[in-house]
Amino acid sequence: MVREDKSSWKASYFLKLIELIDEYPKCFLVGVDNVGSKQMQQIRIALRGHGVVLMGKNTMMRKAIRSHLENNPSLEKLLNYIKGNVGFVFTKGDLTEVRKIIQENRVGAPAKAGALAPLSVMVTARNTGLGPEKTSFFQALAIPTKITKGTIEILNDVQLIKEGEKVGASEATLLTMLKIMPFSYGLVIQQVYDSGTVFHPSILDMSDDDIRGKFMSGVSRVASLCLAIGYPTLASVPHSVVNGFKNLLAVAAATDVEFKEAETVKEFLKDPSKFAVATSAAPAAAAEEKKEEAKKESEEEDSDRKPFWHHRANKNTRTR
Repeated sequence: MVREDKSSWKASYFLKLIELIDEYPKCFLVGVDNVGSKQMQQIRIALRGHGVVLMGKNTMMRKAIRSHLENNPSLEKLLNYIKGNVGFVFTKGDLTEVRKIIQENRVGAPAKAGALAPLSVMVTARNTGLGPEKTSFFQALAIPTKITKGTIEILNDVQLIKEGEKVGASEATLLTMLKIMPFSYGLVIQQVYDSGTVFHPSILDMSDDDIRGKFMSGVSRVASLCLAIGYPTLASVPHSVVNGFKNLLAVAAATDVEFKEAETVKEFLKDPSKFAVATSAAPAAAAEEKKEEAKKESEEEDSDRKPFWHHRANKNTRTR
């Protein structure tokens, strides 16, 4: 197979990237550090039918996007994030589902000396199965141990590596001895592009209830502000109407003005005992209703508990 020259390969890459941008309205900008070729192939297979992975040099990706800004100016927002070892995952499907596929395709990896730890590593209290000759090794890392039945036992949980710090040679060797693979590597979603909008992937974790809560909180603030300055809006008008009705009831209660809605208030003001009776009657009615329901349930249970010969005797009596 004849390999195409560099200029032809670049032209084909530019064309492919532009075609994917035009065809797919959504994409993930992903980091690919510590991802090998075999793992990348597995990720591509897992994404078949859901998305397309495209890697390349940052300069080529930026150049291709800049050449297409006339047709799609919103792509300029992606240029600031094309840094480091990154690539694209284009998709037409649900972003949450595609993200789940990407996150599931991670491979466990041992801690390597000199690498930055992506997360903190704890060594739990356990029997290591190692011989007493390794005791000095644990002492050098300030890990409390004791000898139990000829093997080393770690007494307490110890934080061996902190997130963001370089992994030391001793820590890496110990984790290898304990057969612990603390890290996992895969595509790391850095930014999400959706129809001209770029946002952090944490936005995908928001549920409908979260969005509804944020919206209602904003509506409440708008209503409070509008009520304070006397500016009517859709958010504040219902509150203004309720407040106005309260004022009308107060005026009717203090004067001889009468209307249908104020009759009950005036009756309670003339005879406060009626209000006490009304408030006590509601809980009593609710309690009575609960008693009736409990009685019906107990009768049904008693009927179910009757022995089968009781039902049979009743049946025979009816037959005779």
